Amino acid sequence: MSNTVAVIISIIIAFAVTAGLGFVIIPWLRKLKFGQTILDIGPSWHKSKQGTPNMGGLMFIIGIIVSFIASALIFSFSGGNLESDYSAILTGRENILVIAGLILALGCGIVGFCDDYIKIKLKRNEGLTARKKSLGQLIMTLGFVLTLWISKNTVWYIPFIGAVDFSKNIFTGIVFWALSIVIIYGCVNSVNLTGGIDGLCSSVTATVAVTAIIFSYIQGYAGLGILSGALLGGVLGFLCWNWNPAKTFMGDTGSLFLGGLVAAIGYMIKCPLLLLPIGIVYVCETMSDIIQIGYFKITHGKRIFKMAPIHHHFEMCGWKEKKICVVFSAVNAIGCAIAVLLEYFGNAVR
Repeated sequence: MSNTVAVIISIIIAFAVTAGLGFVIIPWLRKLKFGQTILDIGPSWHKSKQGTPNMGGLMFIIGIIVSFIASALIFSFSGGNLESDYSAILTGRENILVIAGLILALGCGIVGFCDDYIKIKLKRNEGLTARKKSLGQLIMTLGFVLTLWISKNTVWYIPFIGAVDFSKNIFTGIVFWALSIVIIYGCVNSVNLTGGIDGLCSSVTATVAVTAIIFSYIQGYAGLGILSGALLGGVLGFLCWNWNPAKTFMGDTGSLFLGGLVAAIGYMIKCPLLLLPIGIVYVCETMSDIIQIGYFKITHGKRIFKMAPIHHHFEMCGWKEKKICVVFSAVNAIGCAIAVLLEYFGNAVR
C-alpha cells in the first residue's frame, strides 16, 4: 500500500467515525444536560447558544484514535511503502513521536474534560483553577519532552541553517527543554483560545492537518501522514456538527486535545519553530489576548481591541461567524504555505 492510499484511508475513517458519532454523542450529551453556559462577558448574541451540548470534542478524539490505529495496522500489514524508511508505523525512533504525540494530546484532552465537567456538571463556571489547569498541562508537557530526550529525538532541522542537535552538551540540553516547554504549553493554550466561535478551531486546524500531510511527503514520514490524515478527517467530520449554527461545541476537552496534537506535529516535522507560520492564527489569537490585558492594566481600563481574543473583535465589528472562519482559515493557509516553502527550499537535503 502506498503512503497516499494510507492517508486517504485515515481521512475517510476519521471523517466517517467522527461524523457518525454525532448521531450518538450529541443526544447523549443532551440527556446528561452537558449544555454550554454562556458567560455575560461574551458577545450578547452568544446567549442564543445557551444549552448547546458541550464536550463534543469526544467525537473527533475517538475518530482520530480509531482511524490512526486502523490505518496504521492496515498499512503495516500490507507491507507499507518499501521505498520508505518509515514503513513500520508503530516502531522506530521517529515513530515514537507519533505515539508520544497522541498520548500528549490525550493527556491534554483529559485536563480539558475535567475542566468542562466541573463547569457543566458541577455548575462551577470557572472550571479548574488556572493553577490546576496549568499543572495538568505542564505534567503532560514534561512527559512528552522527556520522551523526546530519552528517544534522542532532539535534532531540529531549521530552514537555511541545517540540523541542530540539542543533546550535545548541558547548555543546549537546557535550551531544548526550556524552548520545548514554552512551545508546547503555548501551542496548547493558543489552540484553546481559538475555539471561541462556531467552526473556527476546527476549520483552522484543518489547514494545519493538510500542511502536516504535505510535510509527510516531503520527509517520507508515513506515520506523520497517517496521523495528520486522521486529524484532517476528524475535524472535517466534526465541522458537520460544529459549523454555524453549531449543534455541539468541542469544549476544552476537544480544543486542548487538538492543541496537544498540533504541538506534537511541530516535533514530528522536526522543526517546532515552524509552528509559528503553520499556526499563525493561533499566534494572533494569543497575542491579541496578551496585548489587550497588558494595555488594559497599563492604561487603567483602556482597550486596543473591542474584545479579545481577536475573533471576538471582528464579531463586534459586525463580521458573521462563518466569515470569520473562512477568512481566518485562509490567513492560516497562507502561513502554512510559507512554512511548506521554508521546509522545501530550506531543508532540501537532510
